[in-house]
Amino acid sequence: MRLLVRRPSPRLAEGELTHIGRVPVDPDLALDQWRGYVDVFRARGWEVIEIPAADEHADGVFVEDTVVVFGDLAVITRPGVDSRRGEIVTTRAVVEGTGLEVAAIEGPGTLDGGDVLKVGRTVYVGASSRTNAEGIAQLRALLAPRGWSVETVPVTKVLHLKSGITALPDGTVVGYEPLVDDPAGFARFAGVPEEHGTAVVVLDEGTVLMSADAPQTAALWRERGLEVVAVPITEFEKLEGCVTCLSVRVRD
Repeated sequence: MRLLVRRPSPRLAEGELTHIGRVPVDPDLALDQWRGYVDVFRARGWEVIEIPAADEHADGVFVEDTVVVFGDLAVITRPGVDSRRGEIVTTRAVVEGTGLEVAAIEGPGTLDGGDVLKVGRTVYVGASSRTNAEGIAQLRALLAPRGWSVETVPVTKVLHLKSGITALPDGTVVGYEPLVDDPAGFARFAGVPEEHGTAVVVLDEGTVLMSADAPQTAALWRERGLEVVAVPITEFEKLEGCVTCLSVRVRD
């Protein structure tokens, strides 16, 4: 298993915002929190691959937005804001060295990886301010021959689809209902009591990684029999980030 990450820029505090107000961000604390996040994966045997630093790109640490992996296919995205499109150059160079097949979203399509949630062979894609219909159509064309089905999901209350929902290892979609446009649109949906409890990263079939700022939600997953690894990511949450967007997981 491989983990693609990029260390945060010293200009992190200048990152794009859409649904929340700007507050002070501590770049030194952010770097410490990022290292702690990466160490969780390293301790569990993941190979960590660092994409070269891109200090000129304030949002570069949110590497998930620049590439999405579907089995042996890596899809390089086309971010929905101009300020982030330069990030894909170094991401693509690293991805091309992984042995994965590489495809890309082309203009006028836009797609942010944070709008893509995989549950089994179903791919939910958020129609957000960052991902447009053309981007979704291109993704569907790439994935349909490979046996993936793509479903469009409205996203109006948060930045990205995965700002509002993610999925547990058993495929249950989880989210904080006030931030989810249509909870009934998922076959299995479980609401969580905290805004920062929406995001989980599946480490393995029995373990999830999540924000330390959602203890009630963590307790719910432990009651389900899951091991929960909680990490502080406050500085990234101030910029609409969460545990999913800090990495791209390549499961070999």
